[in-house]
Amino acid sequence: MHTLPKLVAFDLDDTLAPSKSPVPQPVLEMLSRLLSVTQVAIISGGNFQQFQTQLLTGLTAQRLSSAQLQNLHLLPTCGTHYERFIDGKWQTVYQEQLSEADRKLALETLAATAREQGVWEADTWGNILEDRLSQITFSALGQKAPVAAKAAWDPDGTKKNRLAAAVQELLPHLEVRSGGSTSVDITAKGIDKAYGMRKLKEATGIALDDMLFVGDRLDPAGNDYPVYALGVKSHSVHGWEQTVKNLTRLIETGEITVLPPL
Repeated sequence: MHTLPKLVAFDLDDTLAPSKSPVPQPVLEMLSRLLSVTQVAIISGGNFQQFQTQLLTGLTAQRLSSAQLQNLHLLPTCGTHYERFIDGKWQTVYQEQLSEADRKLALETLAATAREQGVWEADTWGNILEDRLSQITFSALGQKAPVAAKAAWDPDGTKKNRLAAAVQELLPHLEVRSGGSTSVDITAKGIDKAYGMRKLKEATGIALDDMLFVGDRLDPAGNDYPVYALGVKSHSVHGWEQTVKNLTRLIETGEITVLPPL
């Protein structure tokens, strides 16, 4: 009998689903299988409403058992918010927040700097700026932009990385990071996905050595990289199709390729 990690953690966008899109059926089926045999965490910069739209609606249709749902840990906004399935419903274990003054300052600085750099777009799909309480997010084409449009806007990440670097200089007391394909996230200092994984370790009692992380942005400029740098065994994927293929193999054989330790 092969041994699985005690917990498998996933990024959401471009790992389990196309950006801001519902999790595809093959992924839901893979997650259902995984939740029957080990614990699963999903950590993303998105808010809990995004988790509900992208993930929970589809999982509900899978008719998961209470035991499966109790194996699921949801960590929106990089783990500054933690949700568990308790007593038959999703409940907030904790939710941290930036101060109102810092949220206001972050919103103003992002808007001003994006305009200065010429990346404040006139035609967007939804709001460019979002206050997620524990995180402020800039989405260049709006929160509901199509995947193809986002992929074409900044294919090598130059624009969002330049924006993040400039805003970080102006807000040294906060953490400014390049997020998804068109996004920049601002949190309290020291908040990233590694922070969320440490919080998950505290909450579950599962050692980081007994976890596996799966993400699409494990490169040094990526928002998944802090988890890899923390020392968590990490598996790199490019899109949900690869996630399904490789995690199905993990479930069936216990084998998966991890990145070499840093």
